[in-house]
Amino acid sequence: MGELVTSVLITGASKGIGRATAAEFAARGYRVIATARDPRTLDDLDVAQRLRLDVTDQATVDEAVAAAGQVDVLVSNAGVIFLASVEASPVAEIERLFTQNTAGAIRVAQALLPQMRERRDGRLLFVSSMVGRLVMAGSAAYAATKWALEALVESLAVETAGFGIRTTLLEPGTVSSGALDEPLTYQLPDDPYPDLLVGRYNPSAFITPEQVARAIADTAELDTPPLRLPIGEQSTALLAARKAAPENVPFVAKR
Repeated sequence: MGELVTSVLITGASKGIGRATAAEFAARGYRVIATARDPRTLDDLDVAQRLRLDVTDQATVDEAVAAAGQVDVLVSNAGVIFLASVEASPVAEIERLFTQNTAGAIRVAQALLPQMRERRDGRLLFVSSMVGRLVMAGSAAYAATKWALEALVESLAVETAGFGIRTTLLEPGTVSSGALDEPLTYQLPDDPYPDLLVGRYNPSAFITPEQVARAIADTAELDTPPLRLPIGEQSTALLAARKAAPENVPFVAKR
């Protein structure tokens, strides 16, 4: 990474990947701006700034960006997990998920793009998922938000490349971040799809938030970062299998 890249703003830094990423960048000597909906959850992080930022609330985004000043790297991490069959997924919850995981990520990027374009330099790192390019039964709504994010970010990467802005989608496999401990799930009465829901993940395939954080920081330091970066053996293997599978039949990965 160039010498001018010193400030890193991270969304969703209260736990999991976001918290580990804040700690990783801070340990490498960067000026870290950690953000969360409740900044009190950031009190024990040793970073330069701790700010309130709710990706679904434009006012808090604008206030945080103004308070942060120059931001050289955005790590767009804030998001929520939702697990249910398509039939059992309330449309209101699907809409909420898109508001948080997809529109929220773009909202923060939009707020930072003017300063990055003016400097003709910047890094945008979006925490997507391996399910941004494949589907696991029972996680369709969550996967849909990541598929949509990948489309938006790929277009964004093309649009902003001429301004010196480099963009990457990070695609980790299942992360042992606590998000699956008490996931938001919906089941129908006499649910015909009980085997699709959580509780059937293979913990041996999990990667840690710290592993993801190191991959994020390493990517930020590349002169020519990739557009997409699978993280972990699970993600790499399943995405390779998806690529090799026929396009005209469903490919549903097993947990």
